[in-house]
Amino acid sequence: MELLIGRVVKSHGIKGEVAVEVTTDSPEARYTVGEVLHGKQGKKEHELTIATVRPHKGRLLISFDEIPDRTAADSLRGTQFFAAPIEDPDDDGFYDHELEGLRVMLDGESIGEVTGVTHGPTQSLLEVALESGKEALVPFVEEIVPEVDLEEGTCTITPPEGLLDL
Repeated sequence: MELLIGRVVKSHGIKGEVAVEVTTDSPEARYTVGEVLHGKQGKKEHELTIATVRPHKGRLLISFDEIPDRTAADSLRGTQFFAAPIEDPDDDGFYDHELEGLRVMLDGESIGEVTGVTHGPTQSLLEVALESGKEALVPFVEEIVPEVDLEEGTCTITPPEGLLDL
């Protein structure tokens, strides 16, 4: 399984830099000089070696050994970069793909399945397809989702009254 870690938004300047919108919470580990990025752009695939990297207006400006000028950089627009998940035994967070497909448990009964995760500015929401045919957005906070058991394939929720009726 590979995760999307960023995408090329546009070229920058005349020396072949590109502006990359970062979609990983570990940019310092993913975007370092000498790192080889695996990129996909439609049916094309790229292996690009980072030559330089610097922050700029909420994005990263990156130059690659294989990209000599602006024309070549322009051709990378839309390229998405992928990488394997970083395994950290001390990290108690979850990747979206780990949460999708979990059975949602309420009072010991299965009430639905996590179909997706929406990331908001302050918290994430679990998209839940309820067995009743409805859909619900459940805030992914410890008070409402106190337990996630990846081995069992379940997450237990304790929603406030009315949350699942919205």
